[in-house]
Amino acid sequence: MQNTKLMLSGLTLVGLFALAGCSFPGVYKVDIQQGNVVTQDMIDQLRPGMTRSQVRFIMGNPLITDTFHANRWDYLYSIQPGGSQRQQERVSLVFNANDQLAGLAGDFKPGVSRDEAILGTGQPTGEIPQRTEAQDEAIEPGSLLEQIQREVDAAEPVPVPTPTPIETN
Repeated sequence: MQNTKLMLSGLTLVGLFALAGCSFPGVYKVDIQQGNVVTQDMIDQLRPGMTRSQVRFIMGNPLITDTFHANRWDYLYSIQPGGSQRQQERVSLVFNANDQLAGLAGDFKPGVSRDEAILGTGQPTGEIPQRTEAQDEAIEPGSLLEQIQREVDAAEPVPVPTPTPIETN
């Protein structure tokens, strides 16, 4: 009798531990988001030569500012929807000695935003400003700055809607 109670208690305990490790179908799992939300429209607004404050206005505060690489800002974003596979996006911005934006690397590239690609409206209005010859001479061929400048020149601007003022009485 004593052995039976001990064995039944042990099996119950083992069964509870086994159930604690299982996931039940239909049980809601929380989406886990971490980091800076970065959109394609934010990347499209970046231009070489922007100051740190202009970049911070567009992108927000960087998630990582490395003390050993003070001229690099890293923006990381990860999401794990409902216990499924984790997805991560990364963007690194590099500044030159004059605290101006000099480089961009990561999962985003200048171009048509994801929303426009989905909707099929990749024809924004507005003109792309042309580079001057003085700017072309300042950029060394084959440099990272030239690569970024080519990507920026190929990007089309996205119009930003102007909000209507709120009337207060």
